[in-house]
Amino acid sequence: MPQGGANKGEDLRKAAIRELREETGVTSAEFIAEAPYWLTYDFPSKAKTRLKRRWGTNYKGQAQKWFLFKFTGTEEEINLLGDGSEKPEFKEWSWRLPEQVVELAVDFKKPVYEQVLKVFSPYFSSEADEEHTAEYKPNGVAVHK
Repeated sequence: MPQGGANKGEDLRKAAIRELREETGVTSAEFIAEAPYWLTYDFPSKAKTRLKRRWGTNYKGQAQKWFLFKFTGTEEEINLLGDGSEKPEFKEWSWRLPEQVVELAVDFKKPVYEQVLKVFSPYFSSEADEEHTAEYKPNGVAVHK
């Protein structure tokens, strides 16, 4: 689940598209939905210590705005070197069912991922209307390893 920051004054949806491109090389994506509220988590003590040592920061946690996109390209487009503008953040990728994403997440992010999947679940549901059922397959995400 590619994630990243928005630049000052940058439209959040455009920032999500930029981060997707930078981290995965994907440019073939159609906007589907936006989470209606921000989701937050606190970093555990060890992560705070690592961040302080690495970047000299005192980050407590993160507030995130989540977006759902439909991948409309082919798998050949996915490039974990991204668009070359940033240091690679992923070692491998795979398509996963939404419920598997929570299982694979680090413990401190699991509650946020559960909430994200709850918010976007109408788009994954087999009971979704015909338009959604046809549009949103396969369901998958890139996961950090």
